[in-house]
Amino acid sequence: MGRRRDTDRIAEEVDTGHAELMPDPDRSGSWTLLLDGAPQSHVDLADPTHLEFEYVRRLAAAIDLIAPAGAPLRVLHLGGGALTLPRYVAATRPGSTQRVVEVDAALVELVRRALPWRADPRLKVRVGDARAALAASRDDSYDVVVADVFAGARTPARLTSVEYATEAARVLRPAGWYLANLADGPPLRYARGQVATVRAVLPRACLVSDAAVLRGRRYGNLVLVAGRQEPPVAALARRAAGDWFPGRVLADADLDRFVGGAAVVHDSDATDSTPPPPGIFSVRR
Repeated sequence: MGRRRDTDRIAEEVDTGHAELMPDPDRSGSWTLLLDGAPQSHVDLADPTHLEFEYVRRLAAAIDLIAPAGAPLRVLHLGGGALTLPRYVAATRPGSTQRVVEVDAALVELVRRALPWRADPRLKVRVGDARAALAASRDDSYDVVVADVFAGARTPARLTSVEYATEAARVLRPAGWYLANLADGPPLRYARGQVATVRAVLPRACLVSDAAVLRGRRYGNLVLVAGRQEPPVAALARRAAGDWFPGRVLADADLDRFVGGAAVVHDSDATDSTPPPPGIFSVRR
């Protein structure tokens, strides 16, 4: 297991593949984490509120809007990467209690060493399996569960079923929210199935992405926001429309039409998420 540097680039073999930390040439103190060539995280060490990836900005917008500004939250992050969103929550909602579950112990150590996060006793990073972490969590223990888990560039099948979603719903407080990063491309079968599956247990939901992805014209990220009460659709739509890369929000009848006749996914028929098209990821080196 070796490490090499070409200029400031850091490359290491971790438990789940080949990790690279690439300095951002346009932003001092910022880094992109790649796993097997797929971008996983972008972190600005000086300003954790700077979010480079559009899907992360959409997750952050949802967190901004589900509770009064600055109010601390209890958040469970399934998938750690370089801890972009936990750093953001710590900066924007001081006093929040956060637990991060990341399956790759070597990746956690690489990020801890090369991109250390600010000391915060309320932010705990644990190595473990996301579904096992849910099963071990108490009922009604979190305000937010964020699911951003990828093995390579695909979400594992065991994190796509209604049995998994039921566990996520169980650990949420009655007014809590489940936020998920879904990656899919035409014809969006995976994303439609995931919305149907999560809504089976958390029926109030909306979906945020850009128009080309929502229309099935290209592969990309879709952010699902689901809970037991109405999501802040209008405010999310304003944030999405004003983004560097404008997006849309689907809710109510529009979301019903998007789902169509997609079936709820069970453990017995779950599959990994849709693989990205070859060559879709390119990062300057």
